Amino acid sequence: MKKSVQKVAGASVLSLGLVVGLAGFAGASSGTIGTTGPDSTNTIKHEVDTDLDVDNDNDVDLENRNRQHASSGDAEVRNNTTGGDAESGAAENENSVSASIELDNSQSASAYAAVASNGNGSNSASINNTGPDSENRVWFETDTNVDVNNDNNIDIENSSYQSARSGDAEVRHNTTGGSATSGSVSNTSSSSFTIRVTN
Repeated sequence: MKKSVQKVAGASVLSLGLVVGLAGFAGASSGTIGTTGPDSTNTIKHEVDTDLDVDNDNDVDLENRNRQHASSGDAEVRNNTTGGDAESGAAENENSVSASIELDNSQSASAYAAVASNGNGSNSASINNTGPDSENRVWFETDTNVDVNNDNNIDIENSSYQSARSGDAEVRHNTTGGSATSGSVSNTSSSSFTIRVTN
């Protein structure tokens, strides 16, 4: 009789230890071992194995090269008894570059949050009033492996080369010289980059 009492007491201590151990998984699991008979083996086990690997490698390389040359031609009136007007046209260069880059890796963070909350489901186990020489086991096991690998490489290179030159306008070696006008020269370059990466 004394031997049986010691075994029952030992089983009760084991039950208490399991309940306290599972309490660490708040809201995830619970375990209860009630009155067990002599020589009983009672096991409640909860195991969660979660592996998460998130690797985001975003490389963005933008390069814009613009070289412009504008030269207005010569306008000359010379060696005339009466010389008219000579006008040279305007020369203008204009370059415009606009770049918009947005990198968003929030989806990977959401995946991490979803995996981090794994195992927080409602699990419950109870062992009550088992007979002599009984063996009772409850097993909770969750195994989750998540591997997120985002490698985004974006390389944009824009090169613009422009050259403009207006022709010469000359009035010379005449008794009466008229007007000489050189045309206008203009270069315009416009580049726009819009990049959005969402992982």
